[in-house]
Amino acid sequence: MAIRNIRTNDDPILRKNSRKVEEIDRRTQILIDDMFDTMYDAGGVGLAAVQVGILKQVIVIDTDQPGERLVLINPEIIATEGENNTPEGCLSIPGKAGYVTRPDKVTVRAMDRDGNVYEKTGTGLLAKAFCHEIDHLSGVLYIDKVNKWINDEE
Repeated sequence: MAIRNIRTNDDPILRKNSRKVEEIDRRTQILIDDMFDTMYDAGGVGLAAVQVGILKQVIVIDTDQPGERLVLINPEIIATEGENNTPEGCLSIPGKAGYVTRPDKVTVRAMDRDGNVYEKTGTGLLAKAFCHEIDHLSGVLYIDKVNKWINDEE
């Protein structure tokens, strides 16, 4: 397992669409393990493969709650509920934070690291992480959705 370089906001790869994973092979497993290591090393809650320069629909999330260390391959949001306007940041946009309105409850469908399809519903931080990381797969950054910067820095 290895720590990979996290791409930052000036890297054009972050604005590209990620491709669906067609086969979960050894390289995919290594990517997943490296992504967890990289996310933990950077102190993050979630990481999309595009953030380490790989245009595949792979996400890792760990909110530090039981049952919330997740691998999401080819994820899709299938239901949302409510609304929450809370501070948000990103490992690819260091030093900035702003308020983003997201659903308070989100249900996703994805494959785990073994290719098993599952559904998971999250609220609060997990719901925010689902939305934030899935946005990355379409080249959307949270800075595109900020309605107020912390400390009105912008």
